[in-house]
Amino acid sequence: MPIDQELLDILACPACKGDLFLTKAQTGLVCEKCMLKYEIKDDIPIMLIDEALKISPEELKAEKK
Repeated sequence: MPIDQELLDILACPACKGDLFLTKAQTGLVCEKCMLKYEIKDDIPIMLIDEALKISPEELKAEKK
């Protein structure tokens, strides 16, 4: 089940309060500014900074739609 657009519109990066985008595979939310990916598990975004995955610029390009 994809994440509801209304939820995506109000979610922000916990680290910088910046915008997030949904990955192509809909497996995470990415903050371009922080280069962090917050995984989605069981249709729930895990919005904890300590749980976020650091991504490279190449991974960022691959995750964008």
